[in-house]
Amino acid sequence: MPRIETEVPAADGVAEACLVTPDGDGPYPAVLMFMDAFGLRPRIVEMAGRIAERGHAVLVPNLFYRSARGPLITPDELLDGDKRGAAFGRIAPMIRELTPARIGADAAAYLDFLDGRPEVADGPAGIVGYCMGGRNALLAAQAHPLRFAALASFHAGGVVTDAADSPHLGVAALTAEVYFGHADDDGSMTPDQIKTLELALAETGVEYTSELYEGAPHGFTMSDTSMYDQAAEQRHWQVLFALLERALPVR
Repeated sequence: MPRIETEVPAADGVAEACLVTPDGDGPYPAVLMFMDAFGLRPRIVEMAGRIAERGHAVLVPNLFYRSARGPLITPDELLDGDKRGAAFGRIAPMIRELTPARIGADAAAYLDFLDGRPEVADGPAGIVGYCMGGRNALLAAQAHPLRFAALASFHAGGVVTDAADSPHLGVAALTAEVYFGHADDDGSMTPDQIKTLELALAETGVEYTSELYEGAPHGFTMSDTSMYDQAAEQRHWQVLFALLERALPVR
């Protein structure tokens, strides 16, 4: 399966990225995949490959390109809770730099890149995000509603806040079919915040599904961390593939 390590001209510089496509000439429907807080690494590329196996061209950019390139965290830090917390302290300022305006501008650049690739079919794309990538996937889909037919967000945090630009306040802009898979007992997405998000989605008439993965911790899809939950990961693949098949059928 072809995997191309590349650089994408973005809003404020150049983002390192990985483009994974199925075997064959295509063209294939595009999926933009937003990484979790621990960055572009083998596990993220492996997950992009799982999506590509189903017939999609998947672009995974380094969302932190303004601040850092290359690996952000060691395998040991990913597996050790205390070390992971310390590493998150290094990464947190980069997360705060990803404002809605920056995410919208970067998403436009990533979509332009995909539009120029011969492997990529014309038409709307899908977008999937994990952890902070789930929040930013929502922001990207709100900034470019006509460009996305499917949005999937898993164990996202910061989707509902008290800020005037809280992501949940912009859901009326969405035209994509939306799926949220929430972690259980997640301080970054509490039961009350989940209810607030669901009310906002219901009021707009957006086609959506919002589910709690009972017993699954924040980060449940990431097999290279100590938060991994195998059953929840498998469930996430089932719902993600079903969503993409509905919204972006492969010819």
